[in-house]
Amino acid sequence: MEEIKETNNKISSVNLTVLYDNNSFKESLQTDWGFSCFIDTDKNKILFDTGDNGKILLSNMEKLGIDPKIIDTVFLSHFHHDHTGGLKDFLSINSKVNVYFPQSFPLELITLIKESGANSIPVSDFTEILPDVFSSGEIKAAIPEQSLVIRRPNELIIITGCAHPGIVKIVQKIKDKFPDELIYLVLGGFHLLRSSEEEINDVIQKLYGMVVLSVAPTHCTGDAAREMFKDAFDADYVETGVGKNFVIK
Repeated sequence: MEEIKETNNKISSVNLTVLYDNNSFKESLQTDWGFSCFIDTDKNKILFDTGDNGKILLSNMEKLGIDPKIIDTVFLSHFHHDHTGGLKDFLSINSKVNVYFPQSFPLELITLIKESGANSIPVSDFTEILPDVFSSGEIKAAIPEQSLVIRRPNELIIITGCAHPGIVKIVQKIKDKFPDELIYLVLGGFHLLRSSEEEINDVIQKLYGMVVLSVAPTHCTGDAAREMFKDAFDADYVETGVGKNFVIK
């Protein structure tokens, strides 16, 4: 197992804002099929995925008072358009960023990143991309995907795009890397839209078994699965949609 270096200056606070989602949280913001999240740590400002439509992404950011030019890092979970469609419009405003993407990304998207002037960084294995911010590495599946991990003192935050390889598989891989740390929150798409009740229950039980403290499923999770997670996690279920803000201290 790759050694994870301990630091004495872990991220103390994290501010997460859902910028793009097909579920509504703030009525003033536009919903659309896709996902994007702004991550503001006390060290870096990260854009996780870019939604499907750049105009909607940038409009929602403006209404939320988030300046695209303050972002230093873009993290793309996988190549689907509902997670990369806003990339071109974003990079036209701010190309002074490092863009991390799975190594199997299509050449068309890699070319877009490079031609914008941004720094393109393919990811294959589990790696620390910023201080106490990690990529799960490209998890192999029919649709390869990477997820983001933020390490705070004694706890982890996991953000997923669509969880195509399986949310349990993703969380287990990250848990294996950090066996002694609690998983405080899993946020993002869980890809259970077409799953049966039995399959969803199995996912819930396995996440419980990995001691996931709270969940915020959205995007491609599906309404039925979201209701089941809400029933199972009760007060530890977080209703999520575009405009939802998490302040974790």
